[in-house]
Amino acid sequence: MGERRFEPVGPLRGEYLPPADKSISHRAALLAAMADEPVVIRNYLDAADTRSTLTALERLGAGIERRGDELVVRGVGLRGALETTGGLLDVGNSGTLMRMLPGWLAGQAGRRWTIDGDASIRRRPVDRIAEPLGRMGAQIAAREGRYPPFTVTGAQLRGIEYDLPVASAQVKSCVLLAGLLAEGVTEVSEPVPSRDHTERLLVRAGVPFERRGRRLRVCPVDALELEPIAVPGDPSSAAFVIAAALLVPGSRIVVRGVGLNWTRCGFLAIAERMGAVIVGSREPEGSFAPEEPVGELDVAAAPLEGTTVAPEEVPLAIDELPLVALLGAFADGDTVVRGAEELRIKESDRISAVCENLRALGAEIEELPDGFVVHGTGAPLRGGVVDARGDHRLAMLGAIAGLASQAGVVVRGIDAAAVSYPGFVDDLARLTAASA
Repeated sequence: MGERRFEPVGPLRGEYLPPADKSISHRAALLAAMADEPVVIRNYLDAADTRSTLTALERLGAGIERRGDELVVRGVGLRGALETTGGLLDVGNSGTLMRMLPGWLAGQAGRRWTIDGDASIRRRPVDRIAEPLGRMGAQIAAREGRYPPFTVTGAQLRGIEYDLPVASAQVKSCVLLAGLLAEGVTEVSEPVPSRDHTERLLVRAGVPFERRGRRLRVCPVDALELEPIAVPGDPSSAAFVIAAALLVPGSRIVVRGVGLNWTRCGFLAIAERMGAVIVGSREPEGSFAPEEPVGELDVAAAPLEGTTVAPEEVPLAIDELPLVALLGAFADGDTVVRGAEELRIKESDRISAVCENLRALGAEIEELPDGFVVHGTGAPLRGGVVDARGDHRLAMLGAIAGLASQAGVVVRGIDAAAVSYPGFVDDLARLTAASA
């Protein structure tokens, strides 16, 4: 993996268009592959993770064609003649694909696939999907009982009522997709809300779906039908550029075309509580509509104060919590995050990695079993070296820290950013050059 130094810069200025949403791209391609008729996806993210999804779907028999900014997916149908591909599907670095795809495969009675990925994927547990899929009738055989590679043996599924022990959009989605192929009703209950892109797409596909608070119900269907899907800008990727604009004095940027689904705006709410200046209308909390809301945000640098992130806020900001730690290091006062043990089973142990890397840059940060405490002084970090550990979000975190630091930051493994955001470094360069 490459190494790059990020020096302190002047203010970020100008308009910023974030890359396409990774979560929605994965889901749009997967549901399109399950449809009977071709589906057009506009603005599909072209990154390592989402290419892994397309490769896996092609190996299952779907047709994939790029036409400029459009992706055409010719699906095999919900119960189509999926290819067994010699039994092996490689998900690369994509935890989303690893946990969602088995929901579809589990309903293909009598067929079997083995799912594997890179070294990072082999450290990520799959027991959370194995348990509900097993109750529905499928067989999941994993290494050491919970790790990839694992084998999915499809069966005639039966609907279940399942209470998620931990809020997880990926596990929730897996069970809901399996419910499309199951006999009877499948009901999923989540302890706190998590991102709801799968549910919105299911409604758009004509699935009998019901949402009552945190209880979700789906019924089996014969086929999915989807009109063209437009993927908005990714709020999780945009969060890194937003953080840079908040931390580098004098910055002001306008973020255009970004998804503003309320289940993805947790970071914005936390940052505003810390004193961030972020102007723009957002989807009201608790809203639910088939179409994804899209808009713009006006972001300006401002002094920050520490805050406490409650456990129920974690699922709506799970990918951006490393940035909360970074903001806390520059803020005045303590920033506390609890209830975030999910971070330990991401592409890296993000709690440990964030604490070690920020400490190396001069931050005073304590590692907790389920989060961290940052003791901010209101002053910029010194700088130093960040080891991305193959984690795309740590790579981008190091780059943002460098722009706002006193002496710059060397990021070891900056190439990992391409997993979700191939144009990250170029976008930063454009926004900083605009003020030169």
